[in-house]
Amino acid sequence: MRGKFELTSLLARGRSNPMEILLKLDLRQALLGCKSVLDVGGGKAFTMRELGVEHAVSAEGHLPTMEAARKLKTHHDYVYCDVRKLAEHFQPGQFDACIALDVIEHLDKAGGLKLLADMERIARRRVVIFTPSGFLPQGQRESGDLQAHHSGWEPQEMEQLGYRVTGAFGPKKLRGAYHALKHRPVVFWGMVSLAGQIVWSKHHPEAAAAIIGTKSLPGDR
Repeated sequence: MRGKFELTSLLARGRSNPMEILLKLDLRQALLGCKSVLDVGGGKAFTMRELGVEHAVSAEGHLPTMEAARKLKTHHDYVYCDVRKLAEHFQPGQFDACIALDVIEHLDKAGGLKLLADMERIARRRVVIFTPSGFLPQGQRESGDLQAHHSGWEPQEMEQLGYRVTGAFGPKKLRGAYHALKHRPVVFWGMVSLAGQIVWSKHHPEAAAAIIGTKSLPGDR
């Protein structure tokens, strides 16, 4: 019953944004079988329960965001920490999986590679990354919000690091900063983006607005 309830909730919450439904279903599949998950840079937009996670911990470096997430009950536990220093807060193999949604692009390249290495130590089974496909210019919305982009990650680069990569959020040319559609009306171009995702960009991540990278670790085999 729990899984059915969570899937129903997922669909209900994403009813006004079909692309969000597809993303959540892809992430749910990527985390299948993982009961405990460390959500790096957990934010407040996603409820891990919707992804079928039994115990989710948010590691968040922006205190106002973490407090907002706590009120929304997006996770089961919350740790306020610098995501560049995960190893100081979490033990090797502590979670079935580590996931980072729209996080790695906010670090420089060296910091991003270190984050991947830390996540691969902390996770037993799987690491999941969601990030723009290539570099996407983006600045802050407000002072101290950590939203500026400092690196870009190409699908081929992630594959070389051992990740299986698929495209997300439709064709790259339709979206800009914050994954927002570039053209109006939003309803029309949203449907164009959705169609493009289904028939093309999911299977051609180099042409997609974003990518999902999934890496299976030795404990997943």
